[in-house]
Amino acid sequence: MDNVVEYLLDCKNGEGIDLREANLSGANLREADLREANLSGANLSGANLRGANLREADLREADLREADLYGANLCGANLCGANLSGANLREADLSGANLYGANLCGANLCGANLSGADLSGAYLCNCNFDGCLVSYRGKTIKITFTEV
Repeated sequence: MDNVVEYLLDCKNGEGIDLREANLSGANLREADLREANLSGANLSGANLRGANLREADLREADLREADLYGANLCGANLCGANLSGANLREADLSGANLYGANLCGANLCGANLSGADLSGAYLCNCNFDGCLVSYRGKTIKITFTEV
């Protein structure tokens, strides 16, 4: 699998690549182009995916615990049943993403775009949603928290 990571780092183009069930735990995939990649069931725990393009990627049941997805593009990605506990999703674009049944406990979603995302059945305990964009009754609103 080291050759796959080296390839992705060298050319930064893994568009449509099939990495089902791959063990990429702790991999440095910063700014990698993984558009429409099949990463279903992959182990990406602790991976550096800062600024990565995962637009419309298949991440069903993927292990993304403690992964760094700061500023990543996950627009339209399928994260159904994915484990994103403790992940850094700060300023990530998750618009239109399928997060049905995903585990987001302890995830940092500050400034993330969740407009149009499906969060049905998702586990959202101890998440930070400050500055997050969400859809409500057809409109996109920004969540902000103030101390009382």
